[in-house]
Amino acid sequence: MSEGHLYQDSGYYNRHSLRNKLGRMLWAVVYGLLFRLGVRWFGNTWRRKLLCLFGAEVGAGSMHPSVKVWAPWNLKIGAGCAISAAVDCYCVAPITVGGHVTLSREVFLCTASHDITSPHMELVTAPIVIGDNAWVCARAFIGPGVTIGEGAVVAACAVVTKDVEPWTVVGGNPAQFIKRRELADRAPDRS
Repeated sequence: MSEGHLYQDSGYYNRHSLRNKLGRMLWAVVYGLLFRLGVRWFGNTWRRKLLCLFGAEVGAGSMHPSVKVWAPWNLKIGAGCAISAAVDCYCVAPITVGGHVTLSREVFLCTASHDITSPHMELVTAPIVIGDNAWVCARAFIGPGVTIGEGAVVAACAVVTKDVEPWTVVGGNPAQFIKRRELADRAPDRS
């Protein structure tokens, strides 16, 4: 067990390296003192630069100051995204968010869980991928290993544990197919 250690009382093995733990401690200080500062519309560039300083790849877009990021070096966000209040990016494994994605209030992107068949409940991780032009509505939960396809919509409060096909709408617990997402052919109003 070269990286991590076994908690003697519980038998739980912590596999995170010292470097990872120190990085998260430093990020917690920067997050608390600097990331959450600033007015919503003024601080987007500031928050993006702080995340990138810690290894994230973040395109231009809108990010609320209350967004939570566990390990910025595991986060990649495309340009034109809108990330609302209290979105939680628990990126123990990589989270990749495509361009022009909307993550509504209190969305939880969770890349880690525990192996319930193990007597020591070892940590298991898997990446999350959200395709371009997708919308994850308020309070939805996206679990480890899930891919949300391009243009898909995840309804409010949905619990997504399996991949979502492109250009579909899903909802419920567990999330189920509701319908295909079809964009209206509307000419822009130029009046």
